[in-house]
Amino acid sequence: STNSTLENEVKPGSKWSTRDLWHCVLLIVFVVLPIRYFVAQPFIVSGASMDPTFADGQYIIVDQLTYKFNNATRGDVIIFRYAGDTSKFFIKRIIGLPGETVKIAGNEIFIKKVGATEFEKLDEQDITKDFSFTAEWTLLPDELFVMGDNRKNSLDSRYFGPIKKDTIIGRAFVRLLPLTTIDYLPGKLNL
Repeated sequence: STNSTLENEVKPGSKWSTRDLWHCVLLIVFVVLPIRYFVAQPFIVSGASMDPTFADGQYIIVDQLTYKFNNATRGDVIIFRYAGDTSKFFIKRIIGLPGETVKIAGNEIFIKKVGATEFEKLDEQDITKDFSFTAEWTLLPDELFVMGDNRKNSLDSRYFGPIKKDTIIGRAFVRLLPLTTIDYLPGKLNL
């Protein structure tokens, strides 16, 4: 009876049957691919615009579902398609929300929230403020203002303007590589 039990187990080097192959194909088509295209997507950070929060070559998983049910929040790190070339993806931090006015004076950022009459200074304790810029933007209901954490070396909303919400792929959900930097909601700040 022991031999018959062993014959039913998978042994190293045993061949896959056609049935096993079809199960694998169906699993990929109905489980793996929908997750990859609608739930979570991997990206590799390229460039230094988010230093020191994200370094060149880090591997992250992007949550594509949250913003389908919830609004983006200030401080989230998002991945979006660049309007100037939709084949390119950018990673930036949300600074201004729909309907707000964003004012940059020198190296300080001020936000006038929807319905407010006064600007509030954005408290960015963890961001290096080694930049100087002066401008103001009032965001439309479908727009966000984004900036890289490496303010001195970031192509962001200061240069290409606010982004449309429908260009967002998702938010940085998990940093996987290198292993020493594994993190859940990496870079998330409460601004």
